Amino acid sequence: MKYLKVALSLSDIEEYQQDLLVAELADIGFDTFEDTEDGVAAFIVAAEFVQTKLDDLLKTFSDDFKYSYTIHHIEPENWNEEWEKNFSPLIINEDCYVRATFHEHQPQYKYEIVIDPKMAFGTGHHQTTTMMMLYILETDVKDKLVLDMGAGTGILGILTSKRGAKQIVAIDNDDICYLSAIENAALNEIDNLTSLCGSKETIPKEEFDVILANINRNILLDQIETYAAVLKNNGIILFSGFYEDPDLEMIKQHCLKFNLNYVDHKKIGDWVAAQFISLN
Repeated sequence: MKYLKVALSLSDIEEYQQDLLVAELADIGFDTFEDTEDGVAAFIVAAEFVQTKLDDLLKTFSDDFKYSYTIHHIEPENWNEEWEKNFSPLIINEDCYVRATFHEHQPQYKYEIVIDPKMAFGTGHHQTTTMMMLYILETDVKDKLVLDMGAGTGILGILTSKRGAKQIVAIDNDDICYLSAIENAALNEIDNLTSLCGSKETIPKEEFDVILANINRNILLDQIETYAAVLKNNGIILFSGFYEDPDLEMIKQHCLKFNLNYVDHKKIGDWVAAQFISLN
């Protein structure tokens, strides 16, 4: 599969504006992003790229910051070289170590996760993934049934497995992510993670103890009712992929309709992760 790299040069831009731009790019099909010295590089399947969509999106930011971009064709065999240049090991909460296959094993960490992202989202470096991992490290998932929506590389489900989860169902609507979760589970010798390709209609008809959903506000608002229907009483939902203002309050109010009560939230930069509990 061939990819395009759109190298965006950005000036006079605030951090929150760049985060918002990345979120909007994801909505039009871009699925992987890298910070660069002068902006951000965004990657998309070549067959799915529509330049007019990109131009129309950028025009909405024309009063906020200055931008320009160049388009580069990337052959599949060059993808590893692209992300290896910028993929550094990550330590979460001093006891979780995330690395790629080309980094050395570090046995001193309680949890070591090996990730080969290819074109899937989720190496732990983005603030939303980091906060979700922090929540998982704080949450008792031992012997729990876990649903991971928008699973990307499968990193969150893999961490729950290493923390003792009984079974994980990882769902993503991108076939690259679906395959990536399978491959990364194997890399980490995880045999209790089932990867499925699809969206809310793919969720098995069973009850889950913990639901993870690191997606975006609009998809979360659409799918919360479905999550509530498969969450056990006193079950936990961890959400991320949105901002504190106005997204968090919108999600809180929507969750109340389905007896999902807000517990607390974390914030890194402008991004938020929040914890809810089911009380029927």
